[in-house]
Amino acid sequence: MRRESSSRRFLLMRLTHLSLLTLPLAFSTACAQTTTTHPRPQQTVAPPTHADSLRGSITPERAWWDVTFYDLHTRISPADSSISGYVGITYKVLAPAREMQIDLQLPMVIDSIKQNRRILNFRRDSNAFFASMLESQKIGAHMAVTVYYHGKPRAAIRPPWDGGYSWSVDSLGNRWIATSNQGLGASVWWPNKDTQADEPDSQRVAISVPDSMIDVSNGRLRSTTHNSDGTTTYEWFVASPINNYDVAVNAGNYAHYTETYAGEAGELTLDFWPLAYHLDAAKKQWEQVKPMLACFEHWFGPYPWYIDGYKLVEAPHLGMEHQSAVAYGNGFKNGYRGTDRSHTGLGLGWDFIIIHESAHEWFGNSITTKDISDSWVHEGFANYAESIYTECQQGKEKGALYAIGERANIKNDAPVVAEYGLNREGSGDMYEKGGNMLHTIRQIVGDDEKWRSILRGLSKTFYHQTVTGAQVEEYISRQAGIDLSKVFAQYLTTTKIPVLEYRSKGKSLTYKWTNVVLGFDMPVRGFVGDSALMLRPTTSAQTKKLAVAAGSFRVDSNYYVTAHQSER
Repeated sequence: MRRESSSRRFLLMRLTHLSLLTLPLAFSTACAQTTTTHPRPQQTVAPPTHADSLRGSITPERAWWDVTFYDLHTRISPADSSISGYVGITYKVLAPAREMQIDLQLPMVIDSIKQNRRILNFRRDSNAFFASMLESQKIGAHMAVTVYYHGKPRAAIRPPWDGGYSWSVDSLGNRWIATSNQGLGASVWWPNKDTQADEPDSQRVAISVPDSMIDVSNGRLRSTTHNSDGTTTYEWFVASPINNYDVAVNAGNYAHYTETYAGEAGELTLDFWPLAYHLDAAKKQWEQVKPMLACFEHWFGPYPWYIDGYKLVEAPHLGMEHQSAVAYGNGFKNGYRGTDRSHTGLGLGWDFIIIHESAHEWFGNSITTKDISDSWVHEGFANYAESIYTECQQGKEKGALYAIGERANIKNDAPVVAEYGLNREGSGDMYEKGGNMLHTIRQIVGDDEKWRSILRGLSKTFYHQTVTGAQVEEYISRQAGIDLSKVFAQYLTTTKIPVLEYRSKGKSLTYKWTNVVLGFDMPVRGFVGDSALMLRPTTSAQTKKLAVAAGSFRVDSNYYVTAHQSER
């Protein structure tokens, strides 16, 4: 979740009444070229620095150890916006080592690092601390360090897009605190190995807040302890792997109600945590959770966290995919803050935050990319899930119309995939362009059940794993039985939209791809009148003889391409 909307756009009139078979090419072309009216936060891309490399790469001081468990204890002091605590880091030794890299961002401070009660010396380099190991780190051994820390973590500027700690109040003046740190990194508030490439097998999250507040974090609540200093400690336990940025604090004046869902893997517990005075609104709006789960389990496979349950937690920001504790701040409205990002009206049939952020439980949380440069795997699939949910609600045609409508938001200002090893995301087009790439691949596969088996296979094959984008691409190609490498290269590494250049003369149709990567050979469906034909263009011109005059040729708008009729 890293997008923002600022203004309403007029709806494309009569769009929902159009058949996919007759949807004019002009609409598809316009969608490929129109600039979004829902701008994301503008980001200035500075030259990479040493700090970027420390954060974004697997340094030698990270490579030698594999984290297996985080034991996080944090005390929150709203009066001065400070926190303090410690984290126990249990790890497996993979190679001999002299230094361990532990990340914690300025202005936070590490007070001490201990191993077996011995204090370790450490040095700071930007937002990374390097501890000198005193004990022999024997390959295969399981060891632990404890890191004590304190400070005033960065305050969120525009949460969740420019995140950190949100020190908020609700409309009744009650304190309301939340974390959001995707991209920015969990090390903005607690010490850890801050890379998506290494997840613990499980984690404790023990958060102490003033007695007037309730903390809701990830996993299941194990205990509630009232302390003598006027605070209460809420101990949560995540029994599954979890990526660092998903670990969350949500502290406020919450109500709580529970339900169950009979899912593919058995009974799934549903826990809902709205602000107390929003209880009635939540019970009505959050009824959408069960049909969402039914749809996504059908298409993507069983919900990945039955052992930890599903939670929806009201937050003072728009929303975030915090694992097993999805943050919700959409105002109990359908759409995206009451608007429809597809410009079709179809997105007003459901709550964007429930659907999009919950889709990340499969893509982003269960399947997590090692490098955030491959964030299209998180956001492209979550965006595609929006059209899948529209399909579950209103049928295949409407689901496709939703995906096609979202093309109006694509800027094509930079490649979707950025440079690896620098903690850099690519273009915000990873959402809609990623989703439309997947919608296009579905057309190439040409068999909906096979496509569904590929999506479910991704969830099963990479269940609870960290992956590279290349692994996901290779899996889809292999299961489809089609080499899609050029398709992925085109949509992920360039800003160019394929152009099918064609010329019709009598019953002859001549065509080829232009504006494409070398070797691009994506098949595409077209229509002559009401008759469909499958073309296999390359960058060299081909001619096809038709049974009827080719003058009415048009490209199926389910493919994210443009077309140009040549006069020569």
